Amino acid sequence: MGTVGTMTTRSRPEVPSWVDTEAYPFAHHWAELPGGRRMHYLDEGAGETILFVHGTPTWSFEWRHLVRGLSGTHRCVAPDLLGFGLSDRPRDFAYTPEAHAEAIESFVDALGLADFTLVAHDFGGPIGIPLALAGRARRLVVLNSWMWSFDDDADMARKARIASSRIGGFLYRRLNFSPRVILPSAYADRKKLTREIHRQYLAPFPDAWSRGAVLWTLARSLLGSGAFYDSLWRRRDALRSVPTLIVWGMEDPAFGPRLLERWRAALPDAHVVELPAGHWPHEELPDLVLAPVRAFLAG
Repeated sequence: MGTVGTMTTRSRPEVPSWVDTEAYPFAHHWAELPGGRRMHYLDEGAGETILFVHGTPTWSFEWRHLVRGLSGTHRCVAPDLLGFGLSDRPRDFAYTPEAHAEAIESFVDALGLADFTLVAHDFGGPIGIPLALAGRARRLVVLNSWMWSFDDDADMARKARIASSRIGGFLYRRLNFSPRVILPSAYADRKKLTREIHRQYLAPFPDAWSRGAVLWTLARSLLGSGAFYDSLWRRRDALRSVPTLIVWGMEDPAFGPRLLERWRAALPDAHVVELPAGHWPHEELPDLVLAPVRAFLAG
């Protein structure tokens, strides 16, 4: 797998020494996107395709348990968004959800993916769901994500304003605040975030520029990209014909149960699984996520 649209004109990038090859023992692939940008991805297994789209501040490492559990029966494709993981970090890329959505569409085109199951978490929702709205995904799995503006959500808007502020920018750029503080605080059981796992999310952002351009841009987009989210929400009825599974960590301090209720109202036929986990249920309770995903794919 991973041959269509992969690099042919440039040498393969080196895999950084910080990558934990025991926890993440997969072959590395890079797709060439417009503008000469290289997107790293996993391509494991064979069968019907599953496309995994991560959020922030993570990368395809967050999907390792699901890829291991599903690649025996399916082709599992998990890219790193531009700026994340092992993908390129071009200085002329916007790093907004809108720009990431266009890049993911280019990635899907480069690999010739069609009729796939889309699995989206966190920002992977608004970034990947445009593919489902365009009829390119046959099934949808949502984990603690969204696809609407937060203008009418006072709690989320307050958090977003803090993240977008000057002090928020300082914390993101100088202290690597997103993976260092926000990520562990969103676990229900922080013991599940070992020092070794945490390092995989800290290491990709070693300097102030990368943290500001990539991570803080997405934090500011929680409010700044409201028009983009609204454009997705207005088209939500297109998802009613797409079989959907929603797996929700009910102890997520950011994306609480009220966001899940909005999904229930928008997609009343979706199958919903509630788990005693935080923002990353597939990190905390991978077996309890795999079971309903397997059943959903089989059904």
